[in-house]
Amino acid sequence: MVRQKRDNQTLDLLAWEPPQVRVGYEAHETRGGSLDATIARAIALALNRCERKREQIAEDMSAELGRRVTKDMLDAWASLARTSNRIPLDAFAALVRASGQHELLGLIPEMFGFAVVPARYAEIIELHLIEDKKAELERRAAALAARVKGGR
Repeated sequence: MVRQKRDNQTLDLLAWEPPQVRVGYEAHETRGGSLDATIARAIALALNRCERKREQIAEDMSAELGRRVTKDMLDAWASLARTSNRIPLDAFAALVRASGQHELLGLIPEMFGFAVVPARYAEIIELHLIEDKKAELERRAAALAARVKGGR
């Protein structure tokens, strides 16, 4: 029996996965315990996933903040055991920028039922909301029209 050549030029449609729209970590990756523990887990996850060394991140953060940030400070902020060391908000923002780990941005909004999405999706979301409202108004207008015609 002759084997057929495999077509490696055609894409497998079932292998496609949609791009991630929401910015953030999965709840099971960071949640559990106190808010302090959740933040520390998220920082640890970001630092572990970042391709840059912690010393480089600390150096960039120091330059942005105008004060010294060290690798030891990053380690303390990422530690569940060091509860007395929590990251200030400006340092958190500098960490996101220096590490490139934008998933950190979704941490707090997700706690309140919100999602962080890249700006390029904002108009798509707004358009969808407008179309939903338009469809709702059309249904209401059709119901009113039916009642008006039925009352004659």
